[in-house]
Amino acid sequence: MIFYTLFFAALVVLFYFVMSQVVPDFAKSKLPPISTLQPFAFTSQDGKTVTEKDVAGKVFVTEYFFTTCKSICPRMNSNMKKVYERFKEEKDFLILSHTCDPGTDSAARLKFYADSLGADTEKWIFLTGAKDSLYRQARYSYKIDDPNDNPKAELPNFLHSQFFALVDRAGNVKKIYDGIKTSEVEMMMKDIEKLLKEK
Repeated sequence: MIFYTLFFAALVVLFYFVMSQVVPDFAKSKLPPISTLQPFAFTSQDGKTVTEKDVAGKVFVTEYFFTTCKSICPRMNSNMKKVYERFKEEKDFLILSHTCDPGTDSAARLKFYADSLGADTEKWIFLTGAKDSLYRQARYSYKIDDPNDNPKAELPNFLHSQFFALVDRAGNVKKIYDGIKTSEVEMMMKDIEKLLKEK
């Protein structure tokens, strides 16, 4: 009896292993998305209006930063530049970097900042706009509002988030990553590769 139990247990393990090799998605958890992309309209570093229609069908990473930040933002964008360099030739990939200080970060200032990073702004887009719209998108669409902010408040007074959100072609926010942790950024790049292969 023990022999048969072990034999069938081994068969189950073997079946699972074979299926995970033959069907790559077999072993993956089919968790629902964290959220879905809500409509938006912001101004790019070139003074152009960018909306959700401009990212439709694209895989993209999004973040919030500000150009005068001396703490976490330089580390975040150093890591984001690695993501940019790795995927800048992918036609279906974008990066959206929103300012969380629109009073300071005009389109012209964002253009200067983008140029300082050597970014192709067709692939790495820097966005400004109305503060409440920017913050609402961070909290309710991308879910990257700082967890230390009061969740009962309508919107924070100032949003300072170190998180990146990864969005798939269908506008689903798939996962949140810590933008200052190299290990999480590496994990995110692997996830980007997977999403780019999905049609």
